[in-house]
Amino acid sequence: MDIIASHGFTLLALACVFGLFMAWGIGANDVANAMGTSVGSRALTLKQAILVAAIFEFAGAYLAGGEVTSTIRKGIIDPTMLADSPDLLVFGMLSALLAAATWLFIASIRGWPVSTTHSIVGAIVGFAAVGISVDAVAWGKVGTIAASWIVSPLLAGSMSFALFISVKNLILDHDDSFDRARKYVPIYMWMVGFMISMVTLVKGLKHIGVDLDFGLGSKFVDAMAVSAVVGVVVALIGAFLLRRIKVTGNMNSGENVEKVFGTLMIFTACAMAFAHGSNDVANAVGPLAAVVSTVQSGGIISAKSAMPWWVLAIGAAGIVVGLATYGWRVIQTIGRKITELTPSRGFAAELAAASTVVLASATGLPISTTHTLVGAVLGVGLARGVEALHLPTIGAIITSWIVTLPAGAGLSVLFFYVLSAVFG
Repeated sequence: MDIIASHGFTLLALACVFGLFMAWGIGANDVANAMGTSVGSRALTLKQAILVAAIFEFAGAYLAGGEVTSTIRKGIIDPTMLADSPDLLVFGMLSALLAAATWLFIASIRGWPVSTTHSIVGAIVGFAAVGISVDAVAWGKVGTIAASWIVSPLLAGSMSFALFISVKNLILDHDDSFDRARKYVPIYMWMVGFMISMVTLVKGLKHIGVDLDFGLGSKFVDAMAVSAVVGVVVALIGAFLLRRIKVTGNMNSGENVEKVFGTLMIFTACAMAFAHGSNDVANAVGPLAAVVSTVQSGGIISAKSAMPWWVLAIGAAGIVVGLATYGWRVIQTIGRKITELTPSRGFAAELAAASTVVLASATGLPISTTHTLVGAVLGVGLARGVEALHLPTIGAIITSWIVTLPAGAGLSVLFFYVLSAVFG
């Protein structure tokens, strides 16, 4: 208590700096994964991808980031174990932020696509188990999160496989593929609009004080009705844009058909950026929120507290800056080295990954966007056969995933002891 009373402002300042550093790492590494398919398939240029991500990552993080944030903050550590020593929680969360951010910085410079969720969860478990007590860790919750690291790529891969097969059967494997593309692609656009709208209405608007109630029944029914309308609007806009595509040569050539999917990729890129922001902002602002709550309450560790709007804003801003500065390195790895991507393949991967991440955000489960997107890209590749995959790159990516957990935990323990010595 005395440490928090004496150094409260300093600890808050460090938490904001470390949280911003962590959010930067998420932008440099994980957002690159989210936008990699768009750039890799050449549906968007790097500058266009950064602009799309800047808008929709911020919107997803700020509007729909609170549900996952609560899971990261309250689910991994048992707060009752720290009721008499809130300074240890503060030191631990600061250590976790700095450790995960440092590892992401190293990985991003090297172009390694690692999991920010792995990084922060490993860091929190590391400081809690070594610096406090093994019993302080809610191992059941950690096990649930670990299971999601396997489930999420399998789910995303299965969805992307099914989506791409549907595209082949409905559009690509027909002589009149261009006309069929303009006919069926608006349906896929409706799916994108519906998905983004649902997570915003159900989970997001409460963060800005808007209560959804249109008198149609339950709030979920209200959200579905509104989202269906939003999806129709998105589909109509998409259909208008599709009519403006300039055809060159044979109308049903692969080049012209891919132009249609290039337009669709703009919508799926928005969806993926929004979904990523809503899920992964928790990795930066979860520990930050824990420090803010504990310091501002004078050392009282509360099981529930409101998420300050400026905490989400710090996370959202850091993510955007990270992508703009170092995101291109990991984009190259994800977008061009796993399998050859075209706009139609990239669409299937992005929509499947976005759907998986939005589903996780809506249920409060902190999955790894890296695992999800890589799983989705693998699913698209497998739809064309194993020979379409670049196995050495996949092996390197999996190796980097394995290293991330112990790296985060080890750095966290080191920083925990340093902070304890400085302030203790």
